[in-house]
This record gives sequence, structure tokens and C-alpha cells, in this order.
Amino acid sequence: MRLRDRKVLVVGVGPGLGSAVAYFLLREGASVAISARNAERLNGIVAKLSQHGRIVAVPGNAARPDDAARVVDSARNELGGLDHLVVSAGGYAETPLQALETPLLMNMLELNFLSHLYVVKAALKYLGPGSAIVLVTSIGGAYAAWPRHVAYVSSKAATAKAVEVLAAELLDRGIRVNGVAPGGMSHDFEPGRDWRGARRLGDPVAPPEDVARVVVWLLTDEAEWVNGAVIPVDGGRRLR
Repeated sequence: MRLRDRKVLVVGVGPGLGSAVAYFLLREGASVAISARNAERLNGIVAKLSQHGRIVAVPGNAARPDDAARVVDSARNELGGLDHLVVSAGGYAETPLQALETPLLMNMLELNFLSHLYVVKAALKYLGPGSAIVLVTSIGGAYAAWPRHVAYVSSKAATAKAVEVLAAELLDRGIRVNGVAPGGMSHDFEPGRDWRGARRLGDPVAPPEDVARVVVWLLTDEAEWVNGAVIPVDGGRRLR
């Protein structure tokens, strides 16, 4: 177990990628706190995954600075410490420039970019040498410019660049910051299933397990010399 006794907060957990990340963290021996706005859904995920290890729910809205700080503090208290952080909070909207309105733009920025900064800022008082942070961005933004997605892609691109900036800022503190850039993912994660049979290289939509496994790997000592990188995890979708 590569993360035995490690304490990890995962923010932005839903039925897809966030649940898969939590599952693989538990399988690696970590204690996990999961957070999202929907408390009922979080409790359902905890019930589904609790047989695999210690997992707790901390509801909250990471797009609000005060609530992001409360989530981090509560997770640290529940777990008895905090070693690593994963932020997969986000939202999606397809909008061409001509239809773009300020509320939608601000919503994309809050969900896909600002929430990540708020959570990282709040967690820094608990993280130290050997800690790792993983931010989830997207192929659209990190590696591709999708037409009719200006708000979504721009907000994801901001998070991808923030990975480098934060990694540079935290070098002297011994804290690594990396990102993953998935392609399209389904939102139907189930523990223990054969996800490999459900996708082929280049698929536009794939199960979240492959992305989750890279996220978890980035937290382990095996990735201790990977820093400031945004890794595409899309099976080659961006190459089509």
C-alpha cells in the first residue's frame, strides 16, 4: 500500500472521477475526506466506499473562500492531519463567444479555477515537506482549444497554468504540485468493475478509473520527482 497512513482531502467529489479517486486512495491505504456541495450524494459515496477503508464526508462549496477554508479545517480535524490534496472541482458549459454572458463566465471561473486556488491556499497551513497537490484540469484548456467553449476552456487553461505557478512558489517548502488533464469521462464509477473493457484508445468518453489511477500515483513516492507537470490522461483523444 503506497499511501498507508496518509491523510488525503479530495474536493469536488461526484459519482465519477472523484469517487474513483477516493476508491483508489483507500485501496492504497490512505484515510480520505471527500467534499462537494451535495451532502446527500457525499453520504451515499461514503456508504459505498467505507468497506474499503476510512472515509468521511465534509460538505461545502469550494467556490466560496470561507467555505473552502472551513472544508479544509474540518477535513484535517476529522482525519487527524492532512498530507495530500486533490482538487477535482469543476463545471462544464458549451458557449460560443457571441452568446457569452458575464454570469456564465464567472461561474466557469469559480468552479474550474478559483475553487482550486481557494482550497490550496487554505490547505497550506497543514501541508509540509513531502506533501503533494493534484489539480484536475482538462485536455480542453491544457492541450486543445475547443471552439464554442471559450469560458470553459479558458477557465481550465488558467488551472493548468496555476499548476506551474504554484509548483514554483512551493518549491522551497517541499510541496509538489501537479495536474492531470482528462478527456471526456463518464460519471458512472462502480468499485471493482472491469473498466478496461469499456474503452479503447482515442475514445472521446472513457471511464474515470484511468484518470483516477494517475491522480493517486502522483501522490505517491514513486512520483516524488514529478513536479509542475500537467499530464494528459485521455487515451490519445487529443490526437484525433
